Formats: sequence, structure tokens, C-alpha cells
Amino acid sequence: MIAHRESSAGAHHVVVLGYEGMSPFELGVATEVFALPRPELEVDWYSFALCAERPGPLGAVGGFAIEAPHGLEALGRADTIIVPGSADVHADPADAVLEALLAAHARGARLVSICSGAFVLAATGLLDGLTAATHWRYAALLRSRFPRVRVDPEVLYLDHGQILTSAGTAAGIDLCLHLVRRDHGADIANRVARRMVVAPHRDGGQAQFIELPVQAVGNGDPIAAAIAHALDHLDEPLDVDVLARVAHLSPRQFSRRFRATTGTSPGRWLIEQRIHASLPLLEHDERGIEALGQAVGFPSPASYRQHFREIVGVSPAAYRSRFRA
Repeated sequence: MIAHRESSAGAHHVVVLGYEGMSPFELGVATEVFALPRPELEVDWYSFALCAERPGPLGAVGGFAIEAPHGLEALGRADTIIVPGSADVHADPADAVLEALLAAHARGARLVSICSGAFVLAATGLLDGLTAATHWRYAALLRSRFPRVRVDPEVLYLDHGQILTSAGTAAGIDLCLHLVRRDHGADIANRVARRMVVAPHRDGGQAQFIELPVQAVGNGDPIAAAIAHALDHLDEPLDVDVLARVAHLSPRQFSRRFRATTGTSPGRWLIEQRIHASLPLLEHDERGIEALGQAVGFPSPASYRQHFREIVGVSPAAYRSRFRA
């Protein structure tokens, strides 16, 4: 039985739409982010519920059941609706489900899909004319079944304001943390990510928001030492030669081992870390954009703006306008 917390006054109510054959991982992602009480954050946290077309036990991937205590009427009370991956990407959901989602959207609820949940949103027609994300494995099928939907197989997630879609499985974590960032700011999202032991942003060359998660490395690891040094000195000139000296490796050895550990190059990783470090500054610091870029190590305002837009998808000024406390 999935524990659920009913809506309280002022709480943003998150409802997950369950169905027979659902993935427990994607439900678990939403539960971990939105259902756990977080009094240490000292903000009005979310309330959470699981619903289905018919309340009761739902068979899940893995051969066990998950109890959905609510029917579709719960969608009528939701501020955010999360649709996990579809159990059958070749079939449309029941009419009652589509009607409930359309009604929720019409009154202003936020609709979010994880993985192949994009097929459910596409079946409502709400993705027509929009760019949507889904698991790369299903991108061609989504494009074929719903030709009015522009499918981007490269990104981790896409945010169109009231409608958001994400790629496969773990990209649901990225999107859920992005929702927290939208609702409560980067500092709160980072604290939730730390509690979950995940990166607050990821980039695999395809992400909208930043930072490839760093694999765990043990004490004394030269790459870990270089990473720690870089994070403490982001405002200083850093390059492969500097970090290789910290790691006591040749530049070639360092670059090879760094990529094996992080999945990206040292130069790209430094850019992403600097952009990431600038986010809370844009939210809370009164200095101008140029000064904030210099504070995290960019040699020129043009370089900072270029890399920020490339990684985040908007300009630093637009980000500040959207997320400033």
C-alpha cells in the first residue's frame, strides 16, 4: 500500500495517475520527491496521492500489486498530475482517463509525463504542436502515432509551462527536481537532491539543465582530489594542466581517467559546474550578470551568456527573472 498524504491548506497537491502494468520505479521517483515530508526545508511542501481509473490493486512490473486508494476524481483536485510510463505504447488510454486529464488541464493543472507517459498526454491532443520528450527507444513510435507532436529524442526533459515531458526512467528524477526548482528555487531543489544522493542537474550532452552526475570515488582517488580542488576554486583559472597537477597525473592520463569517472571531458565538466554554481547567485545575489559570470570563473560576459544559454536553454537574465526569490 503506497502511503499518501491528503491535501492540506496551501499545499501544492501532486497526484500520480496509476494503471495496470505500471513501473514501480517511476512511481517511486514521484513518491521520493513529493510524498516524503520535509520539515527541515521550512517551506509548505507538497501533498501527494495515487489514483487510477478504478481504485484498488494495480498489477506492477515485477509481479506485485500497488494499491491505488483514489479514483479519477482525485485528478480534479490536483495541482500537478504525473503520468508514469504507459503500459502499452500501442494503445490509447480509456476515454474516462483522457477526459479527466483534459478537464484538469483546462482548469490549470500542470501535466507531467515520465518516459512513455508522453503517449498518454499525446492521446489527449495536448501535445499537438509542442516538442515532447520520451525514451529514445519510443521516439520514432511516438512520432509515427502522433505526427502533430514534435519529438526530441535528445533531451532529458522539456518544459512548456503547463505541460512537461521527460525521457526514460531516471530522467523522471531530473524533471521532478526541476519542478521543485520551479516551485521553490534552486536552493531547495539542491537540498532535496542531496538527500536523494543524486545530482540536482544532469547533462549527458542532451540535458536542458546541467551537470553529469559524478560516479562515486573513494578517498585518496586522484580524480576525486582534482574534482574537490576545482569545486573550491571555480573562480580561478582552471584547465587540464592545473587539475592534472593536483591529481599527480599527466594531462593525457588525467583526461582519460576523468572521462572514465564522470563520462565527460574536464573542460566540459568545468563549464557545467560554473554554470551550476551561478544559479543560486542569480537567484539571491544583487550583482549584475557580468559580475556573477566572473565570480564563477568565466573570462568574459559573452562566454558566460553563451554557455549558460547552451546548457540551461535560456539567458542568465531570463533565468534570474523566473527564479529570483
